[in-house]
Amino acid sequence: MRPFVIKEHSTPGGKINLPGDKSITHRALIISALSRGKTIIKNFPFSGDILATLGALAALGVKISRSNKGVLVRGLPPRGLLGPKKPLFMANSGTTIRLLLGVLAGQDFQTRLVAGKYLSARPMARVNIPLRMMGAQITAKNRGHDEYPPIVISGNRLKGISYRLPVASAQVKGAILLAGLSAEGKTRVIEPVKTRDHTERMLKAFGAKISVNGNSITLNPGKELTSPGEIYIPGDISSAAFFLVLASIIPGSHVTIRSTGLNPGRSGIINALKRMGAKIKIVYSKRKGLPGFEPAGDLIVTGSSLKGTVVSHEKIPALIDELPVFMVAACFAGGRTVIKGAGELRVKETDRINSMLWNLKRMGADIRVFKSRGGEKIVINGKARLKGAKLKSFGDHRTAMSMVVAALAAEGKSEIDDLSCINKSFPGFLTILNTLLEGKLCAYPRKKRGD
Repeated sequence: MRPFVIKEHSTPGGKINLPGDKSITHRALIISALSRGKTIIKNFPFSGDILATLGALAALGVKISRSNKGVLVRGLPPRGLLGPKKPLFMANSGTTIRLLLGVLAGQDFQTRLVAGKYLSARPMARVNIPLRMMGAQITAKNRGHDEYPPIVISGNRLKGISYRLPVASAQVKGAILLAGLSAEGKTRVIEPVKTRDHTERMLKAFGAKISVNGNSITLNPGKELTSPGEIYIPGDISSAAFFLVLASIIPGSHVTIRSTGLNPGRSGIINALKRMGAKIKIVYSKRKGLPGFEPAGDLIVTGSSLKGTVVSHEKIPALIDELPVFMVAACFAGGRTVIKGAGELRVKETDRINSMLWNLKRMGADIRVFKSRGGEKIVINGKARLKGAKLKSFGDHRTAMSMVVAALAAEGKSEIDDLSCINKSFPGFLTILNTLLEGKLCAYPRKKRGD
C-alpha cells in the first residue's frame, strides 16, 4: 500500500465524461449473454466489478470480445450456458454474485461461486431464500443468522413465485427476475419501496414480457430474448456523485458532467443535494436510443452554500451507494443533516458507517450515529471547514473516493493510506479529477532510496 497525499487544491472547473454506469453494464452483459444475436455494448467501463461479471460469463461459455465499437457479446440459446470447469471467482462484486445466482438457478449444472475478502462477509440469504423457493438447490457458508460465500448452486426446473422483498434491494429483485426467465409460470416481485429499475428496463429492451404496476413487477416467461443490436451505457451517476459534491462544496467551482445516467431510481444524490441548496442544472439528452431505455443528460454544477436537510427512510434506496460522499457534503453544510434508516451501509464492501465516521471525526466533523425505531440514524452538524488528517480507505472504493473529496475541500494536508481499491468501480477517478484541478492534484510521494 502507498499513501496518497493531498496538499492543496485549485477550484474545480471543466467538462468531463465518465465511464459507463456499472449497474447497467452488469445487466447488459448478463442479458446479452442470454439472448439471441450479437450485442455491442458501447461506453463500456472496465472496472474490477465489471471484469468479474465478464470473466464469469466467459467461463460459462459466452463469447465476449472487444471491437472498435465497444464490447461484443454473442448470445447463447435458452439454457445454453456451459458448466464451468472450476469455481467462478466473483472478486468483491455483490452485483455479480447476486445476479448470476438468478441466472444459474435455472441451468442444468452445478456451480461453485467463490468470493474475495470483502464479498465473503456480505449477507446472501436474502437472495438464496427466494431462489430456493423457486426450486434451486443452494448451499452456503452459515454464520449467525445469515449465509455467506462460498456458495454452491445446482440449477433446476424452476417455478414462478410471488415474492415480497423483506429488504429493498435491486440486486435481489434482479436475481429473482433473471431466474424467472427460465421458470414455469409468472414471477412477481413486490418491493417495500421502489428501487432502481435497471433490470426491468434491460429486459424490456431485449423483448421480455415484463410489466410494472407501482411497486409490483411481473415477468411472464416463455418469450425468447432477442438482442437489439447495440446498447449505449450512460455515464455512472454513482461516479458523478463525487464530482457533484466536490463542485458544490468548493466556492467558485463550475463543472459539467456529460451524458450521465438519470434513472429516477438513482437520482437520490441529485435530489438530496438540491434540497441542501446545491446549484445543479440538468440538460436531458436527445440521443436516440432504445424505447423506454435509460434516461441521460448533462449535469452542470457550480459552487454553492449548502444547508442541512433530512433524508427519510424511503429515500435511502435511491441514494444508498452515494451516502458516503453525501455525508461529506453534509459536513460542509450549515445546520444539521439527519440520515434515517442508513443501516444497510453496514453490509456493503465494508461497514461504511464505521469507515466514514472514523475518517470524518479525525477531520473534525461533528457526526454521530443513533439507534432508532427504524434502524440507525446518522446526525451531522455541519461546519465551514474540515481539517486535514491521516485517513484510511478501509479497502472500500466509495469510502476512498469520498475521503479524497473531503481532503480536497479541507484545510491543510491529508494522507490517505491506500487508493488501489478505487479500481473496483472507477479506475480513472484520479485522472479525471486531476483534469478538473488543472493538474494540481498531489500524486503518490516519491519513493526514497532503499524503499
